[in-house]
This record gives sequence, C-alpha cells and structure tokens, in this order.
Amino acid sequence: MTRPETAAEVFDALGTAYEHAFRAATAHRAAVTDLLAALPPGAKVLDLGAGTGRPTAELLAAAGHDVTGYDVAPKMVAIAREQVPAARFELGDMRELSYPDATWDAVTAFFSMLQLPRAEQEAVLGRVAAWLKPGGLLVFATVPADVDGVDIVFMGHPVRAYSFAAGALKELLAAAGLEVVREDVAEFVPDHPDAGPEPHVYLTARKPA
Repeated sequence: MTRPETAAEVFDALGTAYEHAFRAATAHRAAVTDLLAALPPGAKVLDLGAGTGRPTAELLAAAGHDVTGYDVAPKMVAIAREQVPAARFELGDMRELSYPDATWDAVTAFFSMLQLPRAEQEAVLGRVAAWLKPGGLLVFATVPADVDGVDIVFMGHPVRAYSFAAGALKELLAAAGLEVVREDVAEFVPDHPDAGPEPHVYLTARKPA
C-alpha cells in the first residue's frame, strides 16, 4: 500500500488548490464571523494550521486583530505571507509550540489536526486551553468521525486520518476546561475531482472568565 503522506507533503503539493476546493465553505466563514463578533478590539489570535491564510487569518486581520498563523507546510506559509501581509505566518508544528498561560484572546484550528494521532490532539487542545486568556475562545473544526489511524485518500493524496465523534470532541474540550458555546454541523463537497462529501463540525469553546 502507498505510504501515507505527512501533512507537510500533502499541503505543499496542494497549495492554492486546497483554498480553491474549500472556498465555498460557508460554515467556515460563519464560524469566523461569529468569532469576530465576540473578540475585543485588537485581539491576539493564534491560527493553528493557517494554510493559505484564507479565509481565517485574512478575515481576522482585516478586522484589525493581531494574527499569528502557523503551518507545517513551507509552501502554505509562503502563500499565506503573500496573500495576507497584515498577519504573521511562521513555519512550525503545533505540537512543538509553547506559550505562557493566558497569552491569546482566541485560537483557531480549522481541520488542522486530522493527521495528528488522538493522544496528540488531546495534548494540543489541553495546551491551547492554558494559552487562552480568561474568557478567551477556541474555534475548532474537524471531520467528526470515530477513526483512529484510518488510511484514506484526500484530494488525491494518501493520508492517515484521526478524529473523534462530535460528542467525544465536546467531552475533550470540557476535560480541557472549556465550555462549548457554539456548534454547527454541515456537509460540504470540496471543489476537486478527487473529493467527495465530508461531514464538518465547528465548535466554539470559551475558557471561563
């Protein structure tokens, strides 16, 4: 069987094709729009798995927020820097980031943990909860599925996927000390010849003030 590609390999290869395939994901934009309505002026926002910078970092930066995005794919970081110069983008693995407690007003992670084993997702979410300021928000989106290392083909690339059912995701966030304040479930078909329908869940969770 073909070796599963790493996230860096997949997204370096896809580049702007990924942005094109997901550009019509209205539920994604709605989650960011609702976040914008809840943020204080000039909020510090961390975008984990920033991709091409669009739409998340672009919308946040356009609203005047201080946005830092990380991605493991060098090509994605280069594209994001060109497309969204009002935000900062760095090459890095979210599992290796470290910040003092209460650093960020908000953290976003849109579909960026699907290639992380479950234990690593749980660890990252726990650290994110600590990084949030009291009252801060996490917006987390993924494909809700009870899968633990399943080999699939994503937009023509072999990958190994990990995720949780939606109920288990909410339990993970609660265990990290976060309260889910918004949930949206959608089905989306990426605009790509090798893509099929995907269930999506968007969860916004607040750290108690």
